[in-house]
Amino acid sequence: MVSAKPRHRPPGFYNWRAKYGGMQVSEVKRLKELEDENRRLKKMYAELSLQNEIIKEALAKKW
Repeated sequence: MVSAKPRHRPPGFYNWRAKYGGMQVSEVKRLKELEDENRRLKKMYAELSLQNEIIKEALAKKW
């Protein structure tokens, strides 16, 4: 017997479907690659910005 009761899905499912629902597998793979690259670049930028500030402070103390 099939239940007439609708299935309840967790909220994460709807977010996932909204983001990836109409994409092909290759498109999802490319999106994941771009998200990973973006995450790495943001981390690199943060580290370089911090190093830049440290160097600026060190140079300001010398002069």
